[in-house]
Amino acid sequence: MTKRERVLAAVAGQRVDRVPVAFWRHVPEVDHTAKGLADAMLAFHRRWDLDLIKIMSSGVYCVEDWGCTVAYQGSPNGAKACTTHAVKATGDWSRIGALDPGAGALGRELEALRLIVKGRHDDAPALHTIFSPLTIARKLAGDRLDADLAGAPAAVEAALDVITATVTRYAASAREAGADGFFFATQHASRDAISEALFRRYELPYMRRILDGLAAGGGLTMLHLHGKDVFFDACADLPAAILNWHDRLTGPALAEGKRRGAVAAGLGESGTLQKGPVAAVRAEAADAIAQTGGRGHVLTTGCVLPLDVPDAHLQAVVDTVRSARA
Repeated sequence: MTKRERVLAAVAGQRVDRVPVAFWRHVPEVDHTAKGLADAMLAFHRRWDLDLIKIMSSGVYCVEDWGCTVAYQGSPNGAKACTTHAVKATGDWSRIGALDPGAGALGRELEALRLIVKGRHDDAPALHTIFSPLTIARKLAGDRLDADLAGAPAAVEAALDVITATVTRYAASAREAGADGFFFATQHASRDAISEALFRRYELPYMRRILDGLAAGGGLTMLHLHGKDVFFDACADLPAAILNWHDRLTGPALAEGKRRGAVAAGLGESGTLQKGPVAAVRAEAADAIAQTGGRGHVLTTGCVLPLDVPDAHLQAVVDTVRSARA
C-alpha cells in the first residue's frame, strides 16, 4: 500500500498491510521562516519515512497577526510562547478583527505548507495545524481569559465569533495551498484546563462550527485533545475522522477509545518513549497495536515529542511497526 492508501484505509477501519506510524517534533530554531520550517519538516519526514506529515508550525503562529509577540524560551518540547499578549484588558477583545489568511504569519505558514507539499517524496498526507477558538483566545490573553469569561463573557464571545470565522477562512486557504487535512488541536477540552460547563458553552460549539466546515470540505481531520481528564465522549461526537489524545497519561485507554472510532495514539511521548529503554519502547508500541488489533489505528504519540527523545527510541517504534503485520 502507499502511505496515503494505508492512512485512509486505517481511518476507515479497513485492513491495512501494517499500522500507519507518525510522530512530530517542534523546530523552534527555524520555524520563523517558511523555508526553514519546510526544510525541517521534509528532512524529518525523510529521516523517519513516516506515513503522514504533521506540520509543526509554531504553536503561537495563529496569534502573531493579532499583535502577540512570540519567542522560544527553552520549553523541553520546543514550543514557543507569547511573551506579550494582544489582549491585556477587557476592551482589547473588540480589537480582534478579521485577518487576511494570505498575509503575515498566516501567509508564512501557507507558504511553508506549499513548499512541503511540493517537496515531499511520497504521497503521505500533509496535515496543517490549526487551533480551536478558545485555545486561540487563551494564547491571545493568557490568564486574563479566565477573568473575562467570568466578568465580560459577551466581549469574549464576540471575539470567539471572529476567531472562528478567521480559522474557517484560513482552513479554506490551506486546502488551496495543498493541505490533505488538518491537525485540529484543542487545549480546552480537559478538566485540568476548564470546567465542563465552560467547555460546553465557550469551546464545544465553536469547535463544532469549524469541524462541520472541515468535514464538508473533505480530507482528513485529526482532532487532538490536549491535557488530562479530557471530555472524550463529547469530542468523539464531533465530525473528525480520527481522535488523538494522551492515552498513556489519561483515560480512556486506547482499546476503549477505539470503540468510538478511529484513533491516533499509543505512545507516551514523555514517558516510555523519552526514557526508554529500547525494549520498553518496543513493548509499548506492540501493546498499542495489540489493543486495536491493527484496525482503525494510527500509531502516534499523545502530543509533540520532547526535543531530547533519543533517535534509538524512535527507531524502535518504526522497527516494531514494520515487523508487525495487521
